[in-house]
Amino acid sequence: MEPLPTRRLGHTEVEVTTLGLGTAPIGGNLEAVNDEAAAGAFHAAWDGGVRYFDTAPFYGFGRAERRTGDALRCQPRDDHVLSTKVGRLLIPDAHAPKAKRPWVDPLPFRPIYDYGYDAVRRSFEDSLHRLGLDRVDMLFLHDIGECTHGANHAAHFEVVMTGGLRALQALKAEGLIGAYGIGVNETAVLMAALDRADWDCFLLAGRYTLLEQDALDDLMPACVARGTSIIVGGPCNSGLLAGGDTWNYAEAPSDLIARRDRLAEVCAADGVALEAAALQFPLAHAAVASVIPGSRTAEQTRANLAHLAAPIPAALWADLKSDGLVRADAPVPG
Repeated sequence: MEPLPTRRLGHTEVEVTTLGLGTAPIGGNLEAVNDEAAAGAFHAAWDGGVRYFDTAPFYGFGRAERRTGDALRCQPRDDHVLSTKVGRLLIPDAHAPKAKRPWVDPLPFRPIYDYGYDAVRRSFEDSLHRLGLDRVDMLFLHDIGECTHGANHAAHFEVVMTGGLRALQALKAEGLIGAYGIGVNETAVLMAALDRADWDCFLLAGRYTLLEQDALDDLMPACVARGTSIIVGGPCNSGLLAGGDTWNYAEAPSDLIARRDRLAEVCAADGVALEAAALQFPLAHAAVASVIPGSRTAEQTRANLAHLAAPIPAALWADLKSDGLVRADAPVPG
C-alpha cells in the first residue's frame, strides 16, 4: 500500500501522513489491550498507508512506547515518522498501582514531572531504549498548562521555557530530532508559548474538532502566521464523536452528548458517518498537518482509514454551519 498524502511540519523537513496513529489506547487508556490486538492496530495502519505514529512515556507508563517499538522495528526506519514526548520521567516502583486512571494495567513505574534541560535529554534517551530504535523524528513537551498543573503551572512553564525548550533546540541542532513542539489538551498555554519562542508544531488534543472550534479565535490564525503546524489529536474527542460516552477521558457532560447527537443526525441525513466528518473536518484548516485518532484493534484502524477516504458532499458542511454546529468561519473540506 502506498503511503497516504503527506504534509510538511512548519519550516522543517519532516513530513507526516495526513492520518496518523495515536497510541494512548494501545497503552491501555480506559480499557486493557492485549499485545495481539495492539500489534493488529499497528499492522492495519501500515497496510493502509499510515506512516506517522505518535506515542509517549506516559501512555501506560511505558507500555505504549514498548508496543510502538515492537511494531515499527520490523519496518524500514526511513519509511515512517515517529513522535514521542518529554516532561515526565518514569521511576521504577514495585508498589505502583496496577490501575491508575486513565491507565488500565500500566507498567510498574511512577511518573514524575520534570521539564528541565537534563531531564528532557534523559527522557529522550529513555524513550529510545523503550522503543528499541535509534531515533525519533519529533519531540513534544507533554502536558504543560493549568489543566494539568493547576497552581503549579507558572513554575513548570518557566522551567519549560528556560530548560526544556533549550534541550529540544539542542537536540534538533545536533540532528537527533527533526522537529519539536508541545503536546497538550488546552490552547491558552500554546498562545503563551508562541509569545516566548518559535515552534515547529503543536500536538493539540481535542480542542479543534466538530465539537470544539474556539481555537479559531486565536491559536489557529496565530499558527498560520508563524508557520507552526498543528497535529490534531483526539479528533473524536476521546471517543464521544465515535459513539462513546467519554470526553477528555472522563464521562461526557450532557450538553456535549446532546450536541454530538445533533451532529450525528445532520450527518446521517446527508448519508455521512459522523466519524468520517470528524476525521476530515480538521484537515481543511491551513495550520493542520495531520489528524491522529487512536485505536485499539485492527478493526478500529481500518474503520478510521475508511472514514478518512469516505466521500462527503459539500451540502453536509453547509448544513452543519446553518445548524450552528460548525462555525461560519471554519474552513471545511472541498
